[in-house]
Amino acid sequence: MQYRIVGTVMQALEVRLRQGEAVYTESGGMAWMMGQVRMETNTRGGMLKGLGRMLAGESLFMTTYTCTGPECLIVFTPEAPGKVVPLELAQGQSIIAQRDAFMCATNTVRLEMHFRKRLGAGLFGGEGFILQKITGPGAAFLEIPGEVREYTLQPGQTLQIDPGHIAAFEPSVNYDITRVKGLKNILFSGEGLFLATLTGPGRVWLQTLPLSNLAHKLMRYMPIKSS
Repeated sequence: MQYRIVGTVMQALEVRLRQGEAVYTESGGMAWMMGQVRMETNTRGGMLKGLGRMLAGESLFMTTYTCTGPECLIVFTPEAPGKVVPLELAQGQSIIAQRDAFMCATNTVRLEMHFRKRLGAGLFGGEGFILQKITGPGAAFLEIPGEVREYTLQPGQTLQIDPGHIAAFEPSVNYDITRVKGLKNILFSGEGLFLATLTGPGRVWLQTLPLSNLAHKLMRYMPIKSS
């Protein structure tokens, strides 16, 4: 399999498959394709796993695209302005991602629900209790709104973040929620009552445009039905 990420604000992922190679995505995830491609849609692992993926922001049914000719082209596009993040995962290597971040992956990659165990992180962490866990081996691709910044945290090194800006992180990173100190900071800083704390070691991917922020900004321009 070969891939190419093209574009700037609205990127596209071009995947070239050779005969017998396959990728899968959520329902409606494919934009266009060329060549001899076989499509197969199912719950991928059974109804329970499909329901778990739904809770993590994906569809109940997943579609697998298999190249049946010499070479095929399949193109995937994100649902919002942002970046496509490629991941090359080794055997057993995992990434924890925000809900609805999964774009597509090779057949060997496993996508499942990840349950956030800490009560505070689940209640105030911006994404709730349920995230996505993506496990290798294989290639996987995330769609992240806005621009993406990647940091590698050393053991004990900490980042404090507005929770909505966390796109993905390695399981070795400790995720917790801390309260903002100072009454004036809480009332007037605009950061709310809590910040997320990520502590290394491990890699972290942050996004510049949480969709909740974009939706809140657009709401003031939406027409309101008068009585």
